[in-house]
Amino acid sequence: MKAVLYICHGSRVKEGRNQAVEFVEKCKKELGYPIQETCFLELSKPDIYQGISTCVQQGAKEIVVVPVLLLAATHVKKDIPNEVERVSGEFPSITVHMGCPLGVHDKLISIIEERVRETGVSIQQDASALLVGRGSSDPDTIRDLDRIARRILEKMRFKKVSVCYLAAATPTFDEGIKHAKNGTNSQVFVIPYLLFTGVLMREMEHKISRLDGDGPDFYLCHYLGYHEFLKDVLKERVIEAYEMEVKV
Repeated sequence: MKAVLYICHGSRVKEGRNQAVEFVEKCKKELGYPIQETCFLELSKPDIYQGISTCVQQGAKEIVVVPVLLLAATHVKKDIPNEVERVSGEFPSITVHMGCPLGVHDKLISIIEERVRETGVSIQQDASALLVGRGSSDPDTIRDLDRIARRILEKMRFKKVSVCYLAAATPTFDEGIKHAKNGTNSQVFVIPYLLFTGVLMREMEHKISRLDGDGPDFYLCHYLGYHEFLKDVLKERVIEAYEMEVKV
């Protein structure tokens, strides 16, 4: 029997963990596979060992691992495969296959459009956007965020879309805000490229709220969060992994 193991990032913020679990549960119901479990890479329980163990206890002989993460950074390329390989060594009769993260997808760009509209603010002709990624030392992540920024620029009325990062890459979020504040745009829409709430989102909210009134008006958009399009993309990734079966 084959199982699907969804691996979310994890968060110190309980609300962020709960949002991830609730989102995955909605996807599970629509896919209907007999064994589907959720676990976390770090900061939350159950961990990967518990996730794989639970699948095995239910009779799984194959496990399809699907990272519920946005981009293929170090977590997807190294951390998750290494931990899965380590844990699966305790279950030598089990075959494990790795799926892909959500990746760059037009439906995710559509969610960003909606999050900008939800601010209720009319976009002026000179408005700019600041796309904020979690950050990674992996160059593929940097390229992917740049691709997303270009797609936003193509689809929305921004004069410019810049990219900054919350950790492990430059420009930093503080540098991105400083540069935008000193610019000539009357509006800056800050777009968090994050799945759910958590420490990083709260830090952004705090810093934006402390900006003084000089310079452009800043509008912090909602993180991606649960959305039908997000569910569609995750379902695509699960089905791809279920059929492709690339062994770890």
